[in-house]
Amino acid sequence: MSLILTREDYFPATNLPIAVAERMPQPSFPPHRHEFSEIVIVWRGNGLHVLNDRPWLITCGDVFYIRDNDCHSYDSVNDLALDNILYCRDRFRLSLDWSQLLPPQDDDAPSCWRLTTRGMALARGVISQLERESRKSDSLSIQLSEALFLQLALILRRHGYAADRPWALPEGEQLDLLMSALQGALHRPFDLAHFCQQNELNERALKQLFRQQTGMTVGHYLRQLQLCQAKYLLRTQDCLISEVAARCGFDDSNYFSVVFTRDTGLTPSAWRQRFLPQHASLSDKIKA
Repeated sequence: MSLILTREDYFPATNLPIAVAERMPQPSFPPHRHEFSEIVIVWRGNGLHVLNDRPWLITCGDVFYIRDNDCHSYDSVNDLALDNILYCRDRFRLSLDWSQLLPPQDDDAPSCWRLTTRGMALARGVISQLERESRKSDSLSIQLSEALFLQLALILRRHGYAADRPWALPEGEQLDLLMSALQGALHRPFDLAHFCQQNELNERALKQLFRQQTGMTVGHYLRQLQLCQAKYLLRTQDCLISEVAARCGFDDSNYFSVVFTRDTGLTPSAWRQRFLPQHASLSDKIKA
């Protein structure tokens, strides 16, 4: 049974609709649910975010909309810094159609979004104001908190895109272009030199910027993205290990098994059997 985080522990008063919880750094945290919804915005570092049993490699610019019935956790964190913007829709006073401003509350909506460099700069200023105002319980402060939350929601919609739909990237800077390209390169080799040539970017400077913001090299980030995708496919789809390897950018299924085992401590088949034993087919056992 997962831990339940209550409203009383995070909202100073029962009439407050919004609270900001700064996590700098964010430690590893066990699976939990909330009595509220939250928006998670990652500023720097990296880690593993498991949302409803799906692992996501997270780093600067990643955004998650967490519903009150979602279960999530953090693991393998490395200088991970983020903000949690907590909110209770039933406490909002402004008459707004929030369904047009926040992603749909259904299972078909993307789970992970990304925010452009420009969007991150805009969001930081708003969250700083929101953090101060959300502590106050007078009527004007509550209204201002909701107005600031509205501004944040609009920034996220204008400057964000779904991580699994990189082609929808709004106009962004060099780091945004690279992140978007990497999200779309999970199933094929990625040539950084060719990417920089195409986009007229300095490869060395871009590598330095990427490592500064994420704490990882470009190659390590892409490999971890591929492994997260492999973990998800192994848990949710009954297909051959070789097919999982191919869909995650590995030409050699044996090499994929070596890399996967080194990262998780389990072979791909053992991983599948551990979480979804009913999906482990005889062909997988033979292949592994």
